[in-house]
Amino acid sequence: MKRFVIAGTNSGVGKTTLTIGLMAALQQRGLRVQGFKCGPDYIDPSFHKAVTGRPSRNIDSFMFEANVVRDIVRRATKDSDVGIIEGVMGFYDGKDPLSDVGSTADIAVITETPVVLVVNCAAMARSAAAIVKGFQVLSEKPTIVAVIANQVGSASHFNIVKKAIEAECGVPVIGYLKKNSELHMPSRHLGLIPALERGEMQKYFDELAALVNETIDLEALLALTEASDLTVEASVFDAQQAPCCTIAVAHDAAFNFYYEENIELLQANGARIVYFSPLANEAVPEAADGLYIGGGFPEEFATTLSENGQAKASIQAFIAADKPVFAECGGFMYLTEAIETLDGRRFDMVGAIPGTTKMQSKRVALGYREIFGKAGNFLLDEGMTAKGHEFHYSTYEQGQAHFAYDTKSRFKATGEGYMQPNLVAGYTHFHFASNPEVAARFVRACVKGE
Repeated sequence: MKRFVIAGTNSGVGKTTLTIGLMAALQQRGLRVQGFKCGPDYIDPSFHKAVTGRPSRNIDSFMFEANVVRDIVRRATKDSDVGIIEGVMGFYDGKDPLSDVGSTADIAVITETPVVLVVNCAAMARSAAAIVKGFQVLSEKPTIVAVIANQVGSASHFNIVKKAIEAECGVPVIGYLKKNSELHMPSRHLGLIPALERGEMQKYFDELAALVNETIDLEALLALTEASDLTVEASVFDAQQAPCCTIAVAHDAAFNFYYEENIELLQANGARIVYFSPLANEAVPEAADGLYIGGGFPEEFATTLSENGQAKASIQAFIAADKPVFAECGGFMYLTEAIETLDGRRFDMVGAIPGTTKMQSKRVALGYREIFGKAGNFLLDEGMTAKGHEFHYSTYEQGQAHFAYDTKSRFKATGEGYMQPNLVAGYTHFHFASNPEVAARFVRACVKGE
């Protein structure tokens, strides 16, 4: 099949803009395009899904093992024509300045995928060749098969850059994107996701596709990016048992961040998934044996969520019935007593967790987390570990400390979240593929509670 990595020399070089444009242009040719995103980000995958109509997959060599990375790519591309992996940060930037772990380069090697390097060529000519050469020689493991120049001033400027890179680096430069003052990438934030899901960005996608078709040689791109099928050891996503319980998942404009693999691992372990919307004041489905409330931005819908008494009452009753509940980030915020917005207004939430969450004007946390279980945690018991990601603009003003787990970042280790026997909640987004036993334990807790 065709599969390639869009890698950048640095953050902000235009990887997402180019990726979206290529996806849209290839879709217009009738090709089935499958998107992937290196790292834990969930905004860019939302763009991918809006363009391709297929869930985009996060792949990450820090959060899970190489075999799982390969397995996710293999499974997602089985019925597609082209797989496009959007990189993260600069090509070699990852968890550690002395290794490739967690980097786009690492993903390219693990997945045996050819690389298209994006270079910002504004205000340079022959020097662009030096940049590409540096990326070629730092490591022999990744295979850079093509270069695309971004921020090019004119066709003549492109030809100068192209000649320099091809002569010095021996790699084809297959096109460029012009400097464009009228077509800017929208500021990426959580509030953009509903607009993407409603199709409001289609005009922007079409314009990007037109730019790509004008100045990038798509035939050359496809010819250079043949990739072999991936082989894996036993897949963690294969069904472990027949359906044995039902897990309700909150999913709407307020709660919409879920790693697709988390849902699929629950299903592999025997969970039937049913969706409901707290934002639409829907009650937890009667058939539910467990409840999963993922991330999102409940603060943007605080008025409606606070007024939706039926949804709140059903969740309160569900928790009171000692059925297992897992909540991440936005879901955690929703289960506290209240959300306090920047203007000081207080909106009552479910009230299952003592304390409130208060919005802050600056980002509070961002980054990978190693997660360490605690005794009594039905998802992650003492001695168990998992990995995930934390990103939020609020703080939890806790009523009492019943930490659900410990987390470790690059800078510190700390107790996090809130726990009671049937409830685990906190800011950290778990990736179940980092430890598939987490999904198995969730299902077993649901079956035990039946």
